[in-house]
Amino acid sequence: MGRNELIPHLFRTEYSRIVAVLCRALGLENIAVAEDIASETFLSALESWPYKGVPANPTGWLHVVARHKALNYLKRSRTFTNGVAPAIAAGRSVEDPIEIDLSDANITDSQLRMLFALCHPSIPDSAQVALALRILCGFGIDEIASAFLTSRDTVNKRLFRAREKLRTANLTLEFPPREEIPKRLDTVLTTLYLLFSEGYYSETDDAVIREDLCLEAMRLTHLLAGRENTASPDVYALLALMCFQSSRFAARKGTDGRMILYQDQDTSRWNQELIARGAEYLHKASHGEVSRYHLEAAIAYWHTVSENTPEKWEAILRLYDRLLLTADSPVIALNRLYALSKVYGKTIAIAEAEKLNLKDNRYYAALLGELYTDMDNARAMRWFQHALSLTQTQAEIQILSDRIGALKSS
Repeated sequence: MGRNELIPHLFRTEYSRIVAVLCRALGLENIAVAEDIASETFLSALESWPYKGVPANPTGWLHVVARHKALNYLKRSRTFTNGVAPAIAAGRSVEDPIEIDLSDANITDSQLRMLFALCHPSIPDSAQVALALRILCGFGIDEIASAFLTSRDTVNKRLFRAREKLRTANLTLEFPPREEIPKRLDTVLTTLYLLFSEGYYSETDDAVIREDLCLEAMRLTHLLAGRENTASPDVYALLALMCFQSSRFAARKGTDGRMILYQDQDTSRWNQELIARGAEYLHKASHGEVSRYHLEAAIAYWHTVSENTPEKWEAILRLYDRLLLTADSPVIALNRLYALSKVYGKTIAIAEAEKLNLKDNRYYAALLGELYTDMDNARAMRWFQHALSLTQTQAEIQILSDRIGALKSS
């Protein structure tokens, strides 16, 4: 990995870890200070590495610099009444400040504590996931706006209000009482689901798959599954979904870097070990109420069945019907239409699609292009061209251009 790719990659993985540890040391009310120190750490890397070279252990270098910056900040602070850190407020000498522990074990524990702290009931629901995506997942404002289908201005206002609440609410980086965990866990899982989805269906990057985001989401979800007080059927179901989706990473990307659609994938490249692991987690999730994660995991499982049988698509369609009752959304409705076309044919699927009337949705336009292909190629081309006009990512532009080119030559 070259230097140009390394620093953005490390920002994705290490920024949130540094912020979580600093918040644990400085107090959650100083989250803005923690963010500034983490940002300054990466700025130091950008200033140093191009001239001095990338250090042998880049992650260790970042942790050392972040620790020094945090300790220097504590030493500079002389205001005991405002309390920059709990240790100073308690009367500890600024020459002997609190420990900044960036060990793997403390990073992991701090991140999980942070996940639950950011999902505290005192923070507005609309801001909880946005703040978690920003602080713990390193999402940019545009990425958060894309995930919520809203504007940058709205996201910035939500983040500001959430940070103010953290600053004034006297919250601590502790796991909530056992009776509060289920309510907060819903938001935690939503955050991890969005993190994985951003990696798997990248909206803001030209990479076909951003595996670092997917792996980070899987890592944090796996940690939840490994704790007695957070392991739940929904956690196992989400982990199963991630395993099934990840099993097709290699098949989704060609040797030339292009995205390969599901129907064109080489099934021999699907990771059978991950599929088996997903099935194991889905079995563990079978106790309790069926959530959207259970249904999406079951749909993802059927997509790992390589045989293209009527029974497969009938099962997928039934699951989408149930999912729409649980979590109605345009994306789910569009995905259901593809399964509908496999079971009942394109004509019925087109009629159902037209009822949705999502003309400004690029997935809707692309789906109609697929459905009209070989039925009315002129109309299919118009829909593909419309989808192309709505698309920004290079991977999708390439696929749509290929579809238009194939229709022109047919």
